[in-house]
Amino acid sequence: MSTPLTKIQPLSSKVTATEVAAGSATYFKPQAGAWSKRYRPMLANFLQVVVPPIVMIALFMVIWQIAFGRAGASLPSPMQVWKDSKDLIIDPFFVAGPQDIGLGLRVLTSLQRVALGFGMAAIVGVLVGAVIGQSVWATRGLDPIFQILRTVPPLAWLPISLAAFRDSQPSAIFVIFITSIWPIIINTAVGVRNIPQDYRNVAQVLCLNQIEFFYKIMVPSAAPYIFTGLRIGIGLSWLAIVAAEMLTGGVGIGFFIWDAWNSSHLSDIIVALAYIGVVGFILDRLVAIIGQLVTRGTSAN
Repeated sequence: MSTPLTKIQPLSSKVTATEVAAGSATYFKPQAGAWSKRYRPMLANFLQVVVPPIVMIALFMVIWQIAFGRAGASLPSPMQVWKDSKDLIIDPFFVAGPQDIGLGLRVLTSLQRVALGFGMAAIVGVLVGAVIGQSVWATRGLDPIFQILRTVPPLAWLPISLAAFRDSQPSAIFVIFITSIWPIIINTAVGVRNIPQDYRNVAQVLCLNQIEFFYKIMVPSAAPYIFTGLRIGIGLSWLAIVAAEMLTGGVGIGFFIWDAWNSSHLSDIIVALAYIGVVGFILDRLVAIIGQLVTRGTSAN
């Protein structure tokens, strides 16, 4: 005796009571643990990444509150910072006057300078580093000079830039440029020198000219080293602009800190420091993510 075929119905179909009683209708029902099997690992990874920093920040806040929560403390406690600078935290983009603007707008102004200075440093640094990495004589002649200049603090370049440009805006951009270019040059040169000889042989067989060799062989091979230099450079750029704006003035985040110090607004300074740290972290992560996409996760040796 042959077994009758079972009729399969979708969930949205109308099934009669007779079919259900006869057992001839079968439903596709989602498995009870399908959702948990799919999303539980993602949730676990998310909690492993997010929960530890939150716990440490909360612990830091508690210790900070206990240490400086008493009357007459030298620094404001977290509760005092919230009380004094709540407007800066809640509304970072307010505009009450030419110089009375939120910290979000001040950060954007500083980021514009960083974008110009760091962008030029990235272009020039990669090109110069590629030339130095290709030439042994250029490496021997210029590497000692670069090693000396890269140790000069950002603020030491400010008087020279003010004397040369006679304006605070290009002077700040120059300070960013001259501060961030050295790790880009050095790391690019190291990456170019580490290009496998097999790649160079292939370029000779294909008769690639210098321009084709640059963007087809050199840049892809040295990309992990280049992005390592770019990550270091973007961090130095953010440090340099904050230091330069303290002296050049304007509406940037650096000048805000200096002005708050002159006005004895320590709570505002602490809030500004938090903004600086968060923005610096985001910039570093952005460059790192772009580097992983370009290099496909390859790291510099």
